[in-house]
Amino acid sequence: SVSLATMSLAFDEFGRPFIILKEQEQKARLKGIEAQKANILAAKSVARIMQSSLGPKGMDKMLQGPDGDVTVTNDGATILEQMEVENQIGKLMVELSRSQDHEIGDGTTGVVVLAGALLEKAEFLLDMGMHPLRIAEGYEMACKVATKNLEAISEEFEFSVDNCEPLIQTCMTTLSSKIVGRCKRAMAEMCVKAVLDVADLKRRDVNLDLIKVVGKVGGQLEDARLVEGLIIDKDFSHPQMPKELNDVKIAILTCPFEPPKPKTKHKVNIDSVEKFEELRRQEQDYFVDMVQKCKDSGAGLVICQWGFDDEANHLLMHRNMPAVRWVGGVEIELLAVATGARIVPRFSELTPDKLGFAKQVREVAFGTTKDRMLLVEGCPNTKAVTIFVRGGNRMIVEETKRSIHDALCVARNLVRDNHIVYGGGAAEISCSLVVASEADKIAGVEQYAMRAFADALESIPMALAENSGLPAIDSVTAIKKAQVETGNPWLGVDCNEVGTNDMKGQVVFETLIGKKQCLFLATQVCKMILKIDDVIEPKRFE
Repeated sequence: SVSLATMSLAFDEFGRPFIILKEQEQKARLKGIEAQKANILAAKSVARIMQSSLGPKGMDKMLQGPDGDVTVTNDGATILEQMEVENQIGKLMVELSRSQDHEIGDGTTGVVVLAGALLEKAEFLLDMGMHPLRIAEGYEMACKVATKNLEAISEEFEFSVDNCEPLIQTCMTTLSSKIVGRCKRAMAEMCVKAVLDVADLKRRDVNLDLIKVVGKVGGQLEDARLVEGLIIDKDFSHPQMPKELNDVKIAILTCPFEPPKPKTKHKVNIDSVEKFEELRRQEQDYFVDMVQKCKDSGAGLVICQWGFDDEANHLLMHRNMPAVRWVGGVEIELLAVATGARIVPRFSELTPDKLGFAKQVREVAFGTTKDRMLLVEGCPNTKAVTIFVRGGNRMIVEETKRSIHDALCVARNLVRDNHIVYGGGAAEISCSLVVASEADKIAGVEQYAMRAFADALESIPMALAENSGLPAIDSVTAIKKAQVETGNPWLGVDCNEVGTNDMKGQVVFETLIGKKQCLFLATQVCKMILKIDDVIEPKRFE
């Protein structure tokens, strides 16, 4: 092989040269243990940022976007998404949080903190000279033991449409760490009612797309309400149309109230007043025909995806046909689901059987602003509902929407699988004790990794205690001692200083599938990071 200053050349069996690594001296390269250490450091620093926003006393983060917009949030997935992490391993942590958010919707902070703790413990084992793959295998074994234990300590609770208290309690646990903590009871009730309204309890399935969360700045958090129907961020097309309609039939159109435009390029020569009058009359007849077709079908309200010509608007008003224009595609579909209407693409296809029905459609205004919205209530299929959020400023409204999304996901998960474990770090401490005792039965070096896994699990209750202003090590060791002595898996950190460590008494629940997913994902990411032993990246120009 020929070696040049700029690149390494090698020849294959046919004598053709090929480059081994282009511009090698311009690349930064980390190999072996150094690469693993650097990766672990990157993951740990991301996890450390998240640690302080865990639990009911967790702090919020303020992030400023590139165009100056500010986000204040406590949601792990949102913090990492907006942080613009450049390091590749840091990006893995962002992905980890995102996958927890997509799958479960809650526990996005916890999963990153756990992954960071697992890697931190792995660093000590690497220093001891343990092979990274043996650590990964040990973690895998410990994860299986922990999930088995979670299933053993989980409790099944029955709920129905009439008795949904357990669901409300679990949603309250989720909301307690958010900015809406002070009115968590009302918010949790709204979320549970919304989920049960759209849930298919026979199939144990919930389509969250049917629950729309709409926010408006102004008012206070307590003004939030659940509308059993839809809110459309539009007003009637003409200011003189009636502001309230009762027992109304609704036509949903996806064709515009405008004269037809020929597809070909055309030119009309008008050289006399008569011709112009004839053209105008034809246009007017076209509009009259359109409005008449809507009238004949028996519709009392027209909702259109496109715009209206001024003439059409004027005619609609004179013929007492209230109308709404420029309604978005998603809202049109939800309206059709809720009111039982069919979406009509042409005026000629509009028939009475394609109309929907609503008990009441009214226009509501907010404060002194010109903002108006339409409330469509009393729909025959309450399969589409809207949670309407108010707040003092845009940041609070946005954060409340994110919090409600988490609570909706938790309620959905419980409809799918109604097993719960207890929060406040109780489940983690219980798993930690079981994994540590199982480690003693393992003959190989994996037992060290299993003990490290058990120690890492304690990072969650530690962070909870630290954020709540309690002495972290003292609190966690006291709870461990109590769990060992009593064998009671629902003793956790008393974050709210109620005076008892019994999470069952404090009614702090978490979903079993959420906790299991958290362990799986954190273990997988650690395994992936530990297997990387060579990092080649383009050299940055100073």
